[in-house]
Amino acid sequence: MSRPTPKNNEISFGENEIIVSKTDPKGIITYGNEIFIRMSGYQEEELLGKPHNILRHPDMPRAIFKLLWNTIQDKEELNAYVKNLCKDGSYYWVLANVTPSYDKNDKIIGYFSVRRKPSKSAIEFISKLYTEMLQIEKSNGVEASYKYLTDLLEKKGMNYEEFILSI
Repeated sequence: MSRPTPKNNEISFGENEIIVSKTDPKGIITYGNEIFIRMSGYQEEELLGKPHNILRHPDMPRAIFKLLWNTIQDKEELNAYVKNLCKDGSYYWVLANVTPSYDKNDKIIGYFSVRRKPSKSAIEFISKLYTEMLQIEKSNGVEASYKYLTDLLEKKGMNYEEFILSI
């Protein structure tokens, strides 16, 4: 399946709508609620069994996903602003909460993501940060972008969770 070409067309969902998806431990989609499917622009059968990064917009810094994977694989939840890419090239922003799912032996068996609509002011702020991080990634790589983010958090005296929830 080829990646759609991004276009400058933002779509939105309702303030009271919640986007939900589940993946296996490798990020393969195992479930998506009706809103997840509708927003993606794909049919359910096109999503199930595919990597969740099918929705990754090129405006998203890879360092954010590095942080996400590091956090959830350490059995912690993470909140993050994410710009998703739709099948037709449109995009939509979410505030995602990603949480590991466990079996009875406390082994991670997948991940559960619940997303809600972010505020316009948060998106304006985070878009600027992500643009800076992307420029760093293009010239110096993901590790440099990740360091930029961690240095910023250190200057603010916050961890990532506190930072995201303060926006």
